[in-house]
Amino acid sequence: MHGRTVLITGATDGLGRALAADLAGRGADVLVHGRDRARADVVAAEIGAAGVYLADLASLAEVRRLGEAVAADHDALHVLVSNAGIGTTLPGGGERMVSADGYELRFAVNHLAGFLLTRLLEHRLVAGAPARIVNVASAGQWPIDFDDVMLEHGYSGMRAYAQSKLAQVMTTFDLAERLRGDRVTANALHPATFMPTKIVFDARGSSQDSLEEGVAATARLAADPDLEGVTGRYFNRTREARADEQAYDPGARRSLWELSERLTGL
Repeated sequence: MHGRTVLITGATDGLGRALAADLAGRGADVLVHGRDRARADVVAAEIGAAGVYLADLASLAEVRRLGEAVAADHDALHVLVSNAGIGTTLPGGGERMVSADGYELRFAVNHLAGFLLTRLLEHRLVAGAPARIVNVASAGQWPIDFDDVMLEHGYSGMRAYAQSKLAQVMTTFDLAERLRGDRVTANALHPATFMPTKIVFDARGSSQDSLEEGVAATARLAADPDLEGVTGRYFNRTREARADEQAYDPGARRSLWELSERLTGL
């Protein structure tokens, strides 16, 4: 990873923080994203990060500023890991919440923010080709109801989270097709099940898989030379897996892509 610039969103805690340390240890120039300056600076000092970028992904205006700042500072980006996200109960305790833009919060943070950031940095990824997009999704997936994407009826935190994670997988497949000729790959994964992170402990009080398992699976997609050119896949840990059937429906993916472009102002 020497000489390769990697942006990791949500790099101040949990999987993102551990992944940042792992990739920095492999020689990557890691760009740390977080919401809190003090926490981001601590992580940056620990790993010798190449840069720190602040943004609240619940605001599309801040996502835009994040993309513009990274693009201004770096002519090329080699890996973008969209890791930042919120779980089923934290924040909000399972109650429906909305983003700064008025969108259902989990859909906004887990899907729309990463979608917008990736599109804003596409040209930098193409400049860094061969480059990789890694979307940290989940095995918990729920088909999107395009008549009620914002879940104004029958809301549950689990449904909101799982819908947003399937949306990540769906757009990963579209990005893979879009960028195939530019030598930029896009893959999504379920890194591990119930890792010891604050969103897991808030939701269920205990963990199952280790953080190291999740880091190993995610770092593999970011760095493993054997995966050069592998694109448009969904992995459960390190094994290729089948996502929810809606992810393979061209019409549903087109509807999601068009909706995502409209909601993010693209």
